[in-house]
Amino acid sequence: MPYDPPPELAGLTLADVAELVAARKLPPLESWDPPAIEPSGIRIAADGSWYHDGSRITRAAMVRAFASLLRREADGTYWLVTPHYKQTIEVEDAAFIAVDMKVDDGALAFRLNTDDLVVAGPDNPLRASGDPQSPAIYLMVRHGCEARLDRSTWLDLAEHALSGQYDNAPLQVTSLNECFALVPA
Repeated sequence: MPYDPPPELAGLTLADVAELVAARKLPPLESWDPPAIEPSGIRIAADGSWYHDGSRITRAAMVRAFASLLRREADGTYWLVTPHYKQTIEVEDAAFIAVDMKVDDGALAFRLNTDDLVVAGPDNPLRASGDPQSPAIYLMVRHGCEARLDRSTWLDLAEHALSGQYDNAPLQVTSLNECFALVPA
């Protein structure tokens, strides 16, 4: 089955993004608790590259398929989950990378390195980590997994925050009526 990537984020309205997100059918990982557990040999590098047994996975369709089965548990472990197997996966930083951002109608929409679209808000909060001089910004994606904003997307977000900042106000953004600090506490 050929893959049709979504149109460029810049050309989409918030309604378009919401429609594309709703149309994406993801497996019901939250209802799967398979008894068989084993290692997968998969690692997600800090730059978002996927590896299997040390070799880079270069087929984007395979990465998208594996990413749709990814879940992070409360203890911080990552798993590829199917109805019959649960396989460990190593994640160096974040499971996804946010590579593009658009501001539209009071919302911040992000495109991930897997072509997923995520709108920041109550269900997908942004969080700042690291230190105030060099923060890392993360976006909750799904099933406990986050996306780290790449440098250009982080700069776009900071520019957006600065455009609405008042004197001496903390650096923050709002999306879907939720306010998110961009400086770690």
